[in-house]
Amino acid sequence: KMEGLPDASAFSTKLKNTLIQYHSIEDDKWRVAKKTKDVTVWRKPSEEFSGYLYKAQGVVDDTVNCVIDHLRPGPCRLYWDSLMTSLDILEHFEENCCVMRYTTAGQLWNIISPREFVDFSYTVGYKEGLLSCGISLDWSEKRSEFVRGYNHPCGWFCVPLKDSPNQSLLTGYIQTDLRGMIPQSAVDTAMASTLTNFYGDLRKALQKA
Repeated sequence: KMEGLPDASAFSTKLKNTLIQYHSIEDDKWRVAKKTKDVTVWRKPSEEFSGYLYKAQGVVDDTVNCVIDHLRPGPCRLYWDSLMTSLDILEHFEENCCVMRYTTAGQLWNIISPREFVDFSYTVGYKEGLLSCGISLDWSEKRSEFVRGYNHPCGWFCVPLKDSPNQSLLTGYIQTDLRGMIPQSAVDTAMASTLTNFYGDLRKALQKA
């Protein structure tokens, strides 16, 4: 099953470095895609594929560890993330490193049908906080009821606010190739909204936790 599985340590280092590179892209390279009172989403053309690299940022009222525990692969994520419909860990390398398969719900009145992804996921310390990042793998076993999407390098940086360690600044970088026959404009509309909703779902889950 695990054909083409990466050497986990080399692969995770490269992935981490790619995310840190995104995190240092100058502000003037980004265009605002959507702004709400507590989340901003920007985008720029991706260097990986023909779509966009999205950047989302907002403050979340909880500690870094608690936020990342909600984001990293596991049952907790499935419980609160309204877009995710299933999540299975296929392979564990070490505590902070795994391969997961997950499915997402249809979006935009099902213009975007349900998708399946198989991602390598890695969580690592970053400055005073954590980085949880992932990338899709080419996985041969497919399920006919899902279109297989592909996540180019993506991840979430979570660091404590300087004056308020019980609050975290959460910055995400997402570049998803949904594949299948969808107009790019539908993808762009969905992505910006999905990211702002994601913060809303996460905040609600953390309040309950």
